[in-house]
Amino acid sequence: MKNLRVVIITGLSGSGKSTALRALEDIGFFCVDNLPVILLPKFISLTLASSPEIKQVALVMDLRERSFLDKYSRIFAGLKKKGYKIEILFLESSDESLLHRFSETRRIHPLSERGMIMEGILLEREKLSSLKKMADKIIDTTSLNVHQLKDIVQRHFLPSSKNKRMVINVTSFGYRYGLPADADLVFDVRFLPNPYFVESLKNYDGNNAEVKNYVLQNKESRQFLGKTLDLMNMLIPLYEKEGKVRLNIAMGCTGGKHRSVVMANKISSFFISKKYQVNLSHRDVDKNE
Repeated sequence: MKNLRVVIITGLSGSGKSTALRALEDIGFFCVDNLPVILLPKFISLTLASSPEIKQVALVMDLRERSFLDKYSRIFAGLKKKGYKIEILFLESSDESLLHRFSETRRIHPLSERGMIMEGILLEREKLSSLKKMADKIIDTTSLNVHQLKDIVQRHFLPSSKNKRMVINVTSFGYRYGLPADADLVFDVRFLPNPYFVESLKNYDGNNAEVKNYVLQNKESRQFLGKTLDLMNMLIPLYEKEGKVRLNIAMGCTGGKHRSVVMANKISSFFISKKYQVNLSHRDVDKNE
């Protein structure tokens, strides 16, 4: 078996293929959208030769490429015969759901030559019926939002040893610049003493040892940190039990430079000590208050 995992994302137009691709990119896949199927063997050989560090790739392939239907079966079979691990993820949705999505976004269905969206949906479903039978995994996205679809895709393709451990993203931010759009949990630490009003500390950020000590010497800071970690100890196993693979935690203060940075660092250290994969970022630390 060749040392490269290849996931082909395909299915009905409007069923969420771009969302699935982004979900795989988030867990380490090298991703390509709309690669002509005839180029797939060359793409794989070049990846193996020039980028041996890439171990898994995901590609969206569908009817946007007119020759796709005529060639995919022969090319996929040829690659599998050569020992490549080719997995097909097929996305579908109900006719009514697809019609609503196209109407909502005002997109043109690739097969609706006369502008009749439903006509294109039915024709595409018919043309892709054989490909659906080849699929290793089929997901019906009718009742899924983008977050649910991402979680399902990631749970399926993550190694089983990682399925029970979430990726935890911790972000500090300033309310002055708006909340992080993708935050699952937001903690407001503006009630803590603000180093900005201490002349010797205001020009440093929360990564500075003196700023950190100033924030954490406060009784309320220590109480908040302790209770927050207790809450995390309760919540994380419940999130994992539900199959959540990613959790975004945001710590906010006024400018995102002092208090939120200190607390984000402490929360991240806690999760790292628990052997979670943690991504820490300080979104607004370099902005001027």
